[in-house]
Amino acid sequence: MGQVLGFLIVLGVVIGGLSVSAGPAVFAALPFELALIGGMALGSVLIGNAPSVAREAGLGLWRALRGARHGRADYHTLLVMLHALLGRLRRGGFVAIEADIESPDASALFRAAPGLLRNRPAVSLICETLTTASLDPHAHSQVPGRLRDQLQVWGQERQRAVGALHTLADALPALGIVAAVLGIIKTMGVIDQSPAILGDMIAAALLGTFLGVFLAYGLIGPLANRFGQIVEEEALYLETIGAMLVAYFSGATPAAALERARLALPVSLRPEAAAVDRDVTRNRFASRAA
Repeated sequence: MGQVLGFLIVLGVVIGGLSVSAGPAVFAALPFELALIGGMALGSVLIGNAPSVAREAGLGLWRALRGARHGRADYHTLLVMLHALLGRLRRGGFVAIEADIESPDASALFRAAPGLLRNRPAVSLICETLTTASLDPHAHSQVPGRLRDQLQVWGQERQRAVGALHTLADALPALGIVAAVLGIIKTMGVIDQSPAILGDMIAAALLGTFLGVFLAYGLIGPLANRFGQIVEEEALYLETIGAMLVAYFSGATPAAALERARLALPVSLRPEAAAVDRDVTRNRFASRAA
């Protein structure tokens, strides 16, 4: 919500300033200048990045405006769900959770955590780790290393997209200058016109420089920074899953693994212990009744 409000404030201030200070010629040139700078920006992103990175960077702008995906309630649900899954694993072995990790979309455990189910990297992390552990029970000691490698690969892919947006923000002032130079070239071609006509054309040309600087430091730069923060927040969600699985395969009980993962969370995202215990107990009784 804060990002959307800031976005609207910036646009409102800039549009208001243009309305007061700019003439009709500037507003007439605005669509062309935006299209010119936007086209160059899009092309530069496609030239400098792999298609998957360029797509992730484009989605990153939307995700920066949308805000964080997971809040305290999502972490609460995640911990309770993982406790139930690991508890079932502890009681019945991998056979007891085979259907859950093979078809998470059809699993009642996963459906009880809709925030988790929408996060496909998180679901894959859980299912792939448990599947690998079931295939080689003697390799449980390798689970921490495998999880660390998976998290590193995931983080590197997202950080490339963050870097692409920062590079674009750095390039936008120069792209604005290119648009301004094109306007000046056009103006010089009609230098014999009256000062009034030349003034409007020069103002329209300088609009390119203005837009390049504004887009770089007023929109794309801040959005790239926020996207980087969101990547870190989403990495924390995956790290919480990894911490609980590592603790379990290191010999901890599901309850002890849950508490380790809960205490590792920042205070702003950490669920209350009493609320988690209440839901864990409720699940335990429901499981026994079933």
